Amino acid sequence: MGSVAGEQTARPVEGTRFFTIMAVIMSLVIVAGFSLNLVAGRSNFALPWPYHVHGVIFMSWIGLYLAQHLSIARGNRALHVRLGKLAYMMVPLMVAAGSLIMIVVARRNGGPFFFHVSEFLWSNMAFLWLFGGLTWWALKRRRYTGWHRRLMLCAMAILTGPGLGRLLPLPLMIPHAWTITTLTTMVFPVIGMIADWRREGRVHPAYFWGLGLYLAVFVVSVAIAHTSLGMAVTEWVIAGTPGAERPIEPFLPPGFSM
Repeated sequence: MGSVAGEQTARPVEGTRFFTIMAVIMSLVIVAGFSLNLVAGRSNFALPWPYHVHGVIFMSWIGLYLAQHLSIARGNRALHVRLGKLAYMMVPLMVAAGSLIMIVVARRNGGPFFFHVSEFLWSNMAFLWLFGGLTWWALKRRRYTGWHRRLMLCAMAILTGPGLGRLLPLPLMIPHAWTITTLTTMVFPVIGMIADWRREGRVHPAYFWGLGLYLAVFVVSVAIAHTSLGMAVTEWVIAGTPGAERPIEPFLPPGFSM
């Protein structure tokens, strides 16, 4: 989230408007998903402390992500650089808090009933670490605007999963709810690729790397989740907890209705 060192111009970089709009849309998707759950009474604030820590850290990231796009859209590079330094501290916090909440949720209730418990645990964890890796890569490439902003977009697309999962009618998509949710989040990098093609007649390689790694991690993590080793690790994590009491396969609770 930094900018080119020593650059003094206040003129926004070409394409900034597109990336700002995408940042707003992805952030709104996440906020809308969680807000809908609260309004519908499917969630509340009476949760263990790891949920609140996770929520504060990840919502702070959304605020920082938006602030970075708005600052550069207005040509305020000095603020952009100052705020960008916060990302180096926040990314490790997000990976740590996210990893903790995955285990807490798996042990508390096995994850959402429309997801396979092992897929939820393994794939979610893999996506979180991929987010951290792509974001860190983007930060290291901050001097190269084309790479930086596209890798950040791919990383942020991963975080839209929980928001989209709360907006989509996933109970109706069993047993493919996890796959559908993941593929839906990939729409955002694809939109970026289309925008590149229309504007420049080619797609920036950052999208191929970002989306390619996302697809690879999805396939590998789901495959591991269903191996004997993957299942054994999942069962070990949830052993003796309420999460072990639900079916490991996705299911519809008795009497469930949309």
